[in-house]
Amino acid sequence: MEIARIVRDELFREKRQAKDFDFGEDTAKVFDDMLERSIPFYSEIQRMIGEMAADFAVPGTNLYDIGCSTCTTFFQIDPLVAEGVKFIGTDYSESMIARANEKMAESSITHPYELVCSDLNDGVSIENASVVIMNLVLQFVRPLRRTRVVEEIASGINKDGCLILVEKVLSPDSLINRLFIKYYYELKKRNGYSEMEIAQKREALENVLIPYHYFENLDMLVECGFRHCEMFFRWYNFCGMIAVK
Repeated sequence: MEIARIVRDELFREKRQAKDFDFGEDTAKVFDDMLERSIPFYSEIQRMIGEMAADFAVPGTNLYDIGCSTCTTFFQIDPLVAEGVKFIGTDYSESMIARANEKMAESSITHPYELVCSDLNDGVSIENASVVIMNLVLQFVRPLRRTRVVEEIASGINKDGCLILVEKVLSPDSLINRLFIKYYYELKKRNGYSEMEIAQKREALENVLIPYHYFENLDMLVECGFRHCEMFFRWYNFCGMIAVK
């Protein structure tokens, strides 16, 4: 599949005035590169999401990517998912949706799709879903709204459907937590980010990205109606879970 050219992430390369991280036009332009260089084993996570989605997606149902950003996940799973499944991507950033539409228009994606601009903090509408994907998204929802969002998602997933959830997580032990964060920043350095870039992005995300502990996410999934939850990926402070309705 032909996908639009990736632009290198240099958002934080120069000294800038401190402000909260946003998913606007500047971020959308470089987001694909940002994910590849900032998320450990990002390509492998996407591959794993694809094969799980393929086994749970049912013809005649919908497959949602909540917080789809530029729709990279759809390109990964398109060759794997059976015909008759509709892709629905949602994101609150108009710039991300615009970038996603550009990429989709330039590609040869085979499944019917719909892209919707909506804010999870205002609620989420899910219906006739066999698969829902939230890849590093729930952590940006305000904690007071988080359980309600998962309840709304669960209510729209069909029996035997699944939620695939990837999140940054906290360790209950402060020493381990600090070490995991240190190892993560070392990965970012290996991928070409400078100390200043790492520090400025960390500051920008401080009030925006609020991670839970792994067991907080697990308890929330069970309380919201998922009958079985399993971890499928873990790298220090990054965790992938699949929850079956």
